[in-house]
Parts: sequence; C-alpha cells; structure tokens
Amino acid sequence: MNAPSRLPAGIATATPTPSGASQRYHYQPIDEAERCVVDLAEECALAIAYNGLNQAVMMISPADLEDFVVGFSLANGFVESPNDIYDIHLHGQGSARRAEVEISSRSFWQLKRQRRQLPGNSSCGLCGVEALEQALPQLPIMPLAALPPAHWLHDLRERISAYQPLGRDCGAVHAALFMDNQGTIRLGREDIGRHNALDKLIGAMARDGLEAAGGLAIVTSRCSLELVHKVQRAGIPTLVSLSSPTGLATRWAQRHNLNLIHLPHRSRPRVYSPAASAARD
Repeated sequence: MNAPSRLPAGIATATPTPSGASQRYHYQPIDEAERCVVDLAEECALAIAYNGLNQAVMMISPADLEDFVVGFSLANGFVESPNDIYDIHLHGQGSARRAEVEISSRSFWQLKRQRRQLPGNSSCGLCGVEALEQALPQLPIMPLAALPPAHWLHDLRERISAYQPLGRDCGAVHAALFMDNQGTIRLGREDIGRHNALDKLIGAMARDGLEAAGGLAIVTSRCSLELVHKVQRAGIPTLVSLSSPTGLATRWAQRHNLNLIHLPHRSRPRVYSPAASAARD
C-alpha cells in the first residue's frame, strides 16, 4: 500500500478510504521475484432507472452512491430540486449495481420528453441536432458574484489532500470539493470519473442542505464545459480547477457570469472569468 501523504498543519487525521472503494491486490516488480501488495481503486457499473425507465449506465467508484444519484439527477437537469426525488433503492454488489429512483410525475414527464428528442447515440455520445442542443443547453445567466479572497486559495493543493483518501491510498481517481462562503472546506467526494466526483459532491451538498451561495466548487481534474454546466446548475458561483480550463469552458463561464479560476502548480491563481477587478477587497 502506498504511504499516506503528509497532512497539512492543523489536521490531526486523514479521512479514511470509503469502504468498498478499494481492494488489495498483489503485484511483482518487473525486475524482482518478490511479490508486493497494493490497494487499487475499484469501479463498478451502475445502472440508473427513473420510475422504472432505464436512463443510463455509468462506470463509477462504489462509494457514496446515493450522493451520486442525487447529484447526477440535479446536474443533468432531470429534476429541479432534491424534493423531486422521492426514493432511491440500491441493488446489487460487486461490479454490477442498480439504482431505482422514484421521481415526481412532473420530472418524469420532462425526462421522457428529453429522451424523445434524442434520436440515438454515436461513438462520441452525441448524435443529431437535438443531441447538440443537449450538449449546449440554454442555461440562465448567473447573478454576478465577487471572486474569493486570494488567501482562501493559499496552499489549497496541500489542504485538500485530507479530503482525498482514495487518491492518497490508491491513486487513479478525481476529487471534487466544496468550500463555503467563509473559506472553509466542507465536503469532498472522489471517483474514477471526473464528472461522477462532481455529481457526488453536488448530491452530498443537496442532501446535507449546504448553501451554495458565496461558495466554491474545487475540481482536481481537467476543466471542460460539462463541469461548468454542472456547477452552474448547482448554483455555485465559483469554480476552481487545479488543471487548465478549455477555451470553450472559459468562454461559457464569461458569458454566464461564472467565476472561473485556475490554480497552477507553481504560480499565482489565474482568473479567467470575470475580470480580476471584480475581486473582493
């Protein structure tokens, strides 16, 4: 097993790796005869059905599955509020899982309407004019929000390590975190999929009743347009990425008043949206 990374000052213990999210395996160094052990991140196929209608099958880390279902439903616009989700039943084990989700009649009608607009899937996951409209949805402009104070981002890479137990012990996963309007990291979620990690975070926020206003979503992965959409739908005014954003993600954030900040390894945070003059005093 990999040795845990050193924790930031002021944090006594690290968050334990979620149960079932990793398992121990043996490996042999290529130039040695001795066998070694290591913990590897697990993944499973999760089929999601709404009111009995199959919607998607996702490859996902088998932890925080209810958070994922709630966040996936909200971030993709299948429901407007957590109150539209009446019940979640999880079935299966190992590499095959299933989530049966009961949603409101209004949400189910809208979901079926969206499905009728999609003529099919191609290797890229999108097909036809309707599918392009799904990829580039009409989302409302967000209210203008001040940028976070610079000291909130100081040593952020080191501080978030305590919220990455699976990444610390196994690697191979992405993380998404939420920092509240006082600059305190409140939640962290991990997954083999960068979209899944953010969906889990959004779901956990909804289930815990955390207020998004004035807060920051932090992602350790590549920052592409889909992540911007999810943060925008969740009402989180600022997205901080440890990796550079794409040009399209940047333009979308600028047009929709989403604060977008890149945190490079060895230089100061870079504000791509909006203008830096909007920063707090």
